[in-house]
Amino acid sequence: MPSPSWWPAALTEDWQIGGFGLYVHWPFCEAKCPYCDFNSHVARRIDHEAWRTAYLSEIDRVAAETPGRVLRSVYFGGGTPSLMEVETVEAILDRVAQRWTLANDVEITLEANPSSVEAGRFRGYRAAGVNRVSLGVQALNDPDLRRLGRLHDVAQAEAAIAIAQDTFERMSFDLIYARQDQSLTDWEAELRRALSMGVDHLSLYQLTIEDGTAFGDRFKAGKLRGLPQEELSADMYALTQEICEAAGLPAYEVSNHAREDRQSRHNLIYWRGGDYAGIGPGAHGRLTLNGQRIATEARRNPGAWLLGVSEGSAESRDTLTTPDIVLEYIMMGLRTVEPLDLARLKARTGAEIAPARLAQLQEMGMIAVEGDMISVTPTGRPILNAVISELIRDLD
Repeated sequence: MPSPSWWPAALTEDWQIGGFGLYVHWPFCEAKCPYCDFNSHVARRIDHEAWRTAYLSEIDRVAAETPGRVLRSVYFGGGTPSLMEVETVEAILDRVAQRWTLANDVEITLEANPSSVEAGRFRGYRAAGVNRVSLGVQALNDPDLRRLGRLHDVAQAEAAIAIAQDTFERMSFDLIYARQDQSLTDWEAELRRALSMGVDHLSLYQLTIEDGTAFGDRFKAGKLRGLPQEELSADMYALTQEICEAAGLPAYEVSNHAREDRQSRHNLIYWRGGDYAGIGPGAHGRLTLNGQRIATEARRNPGAWLLGVSEGSAESRDTLTTPDIVLEYIMMGLRTVEPLDLARLKARTGAEIAPARLAQLQEMGMIAVEGDMISVTPTGRPILNAVISELIRDLD
């Protein structure tokens, strides 16, 4: 294994394989959901002009460091970006087009909550350049929506889906399963209902209880009852794969399902080890600059971020070591059904996974190996973290 201070010359251009994208974080929500550990905040008053100015300033700063790049995607995440003024989205996309060359098929996604969907505002986003929307539906069951702290009901979710389908070229929505008191039959009915809506992309996540959330606090206090046992969660995962694949939306990543050519291009940049700039409170980024892989993290507090932008210091930076790069490449790359290129890993970092380790995992049925390409099998995918741990064990 190369020492952490060794940097291969190939690293400078390697990011182009995965591409280059921009993530814009809008930190505000109407309410904080009890399961959410994202950097989101409830604010009574928002100075939209100040935020617009700050985003434009950050775009200028990042663009000056990344000249000549082709931008493949822009992703407005949050928080609830559908609370952004249309003028802000328009100004950001206009500035982006001025600073970078846009790919011919550039994907521009905006996350939205059904409770904040308005047909007029969606038409404004579309006119500004947004061509894909991702709706945080989370459940198709009113009691569970209330349990999850959502502000919409099923009728509003269905209306929002219809508006999105009428307005944008592409759309997706999220659902959470393995919820409290949810049976396998309940989930199957809900999933089939979602698939009947004619969407081309679904993000389907198992409920996870995170520290620092309201659900996390309740769980520690023994007050979050009805969570499924591990065996039921595994059955729900397996059923999800089976039903979605039969419906023409196979999994292309652990939690994401899509029709052919309808995958999230922005998220593929993450999983393929590309470069992405992150702006906005708490946003993370990965940029290859001067042959080094740089991890960026913006200040999390909205007020502190605004102040930092005005002072020219809104983010912290760390240069990733070679072991860091190896770990990220394997962890992110194996999340998708695309094979992981071991030749690229070696060219990028000098690291090699021992043939004996690969042979052992292949014999166990956890991975498939074809030349320099490895992929996780359906058997290995439910225990992906364990597979990854075995792959990197000899690289420590």
